[in-house]
Amino acid sequence: MAKPEQGKPEAKKEKEQKGKPQATDAKSGKGTAGARAKSALPPRLKAFYREQVLPTLMREFQFRNVMEAPRVQKVIVNIGVGEAVGNAQVLDSAVKDMTIIAGQKPLVTKAKKSIATFKLREGMPIGVKATLRGDNMYYFLDRLMNIALPRTRDFRGVPREAFDGRGNYTLGLREQLIFPEIDYDTIDKVRGMEICIVTSAKNDDHARRLLQLMGMPFRTQ
Repeated sequence: MAKPEQGKPEAKKEKEQKGKPQATDAKSGKGTAGARAKSALPPRLKAFYREQVLPTLMREFQFRNVMEAPRVQKVIVNIGVGEAVGNAQVLDSAVKDMTIIAGQKPLVTKAKKSIATFKLREGMPIGVKATLRGDNMYYFLDRLMNIALPRTRDFRGVPREAFDGRGNYTLGLREQLIFPEIDYDTIDKVRGMEICIVTSAKNDDHARRLLQLMGMPFRTQ
């Protein structure tokens, strides 16, 4: 009586590997097991700027060159942690919140000079700061304008005059809880933050129109 034929171990291993999804690099096609998956699509706000905002700015301000049109260059998010002078653990909580909100690890800012009144010495950590550029900047602005700001209590829009005369806009937030990524049960204290949107606009009118077209909810006059 003939014995039943057993499958080769190599064929069995190949069959098992076919059923498992394998990560591949988008450019080279090689396997990238353990690498973070990157979306092939550009940020929604970035595509909206190129398709809708840029042509509108070119038409309204009669720019001759695309490079003349204003655009967002970077976004700086800053959280002041003055209580870190007496309690160093507070700084760790601020770094954790900023990492969740900005999507990247922030830089710890230190005091530039000593102030005896506040028991502050030069070089002591007093805050955290994150500078966002590229796709990460557009992802953050999209969440800020369309999700976070409308979650503010009694929200009626952001001020229209908070420009510095060079096309840069500064916005202050009272609490980090307006971002849905922050879990209320995990924070140790409600903290405010300052957001500075740096644009390439030559004046405030161009920058205001740029942010308005991108979806910034300014207050109505």
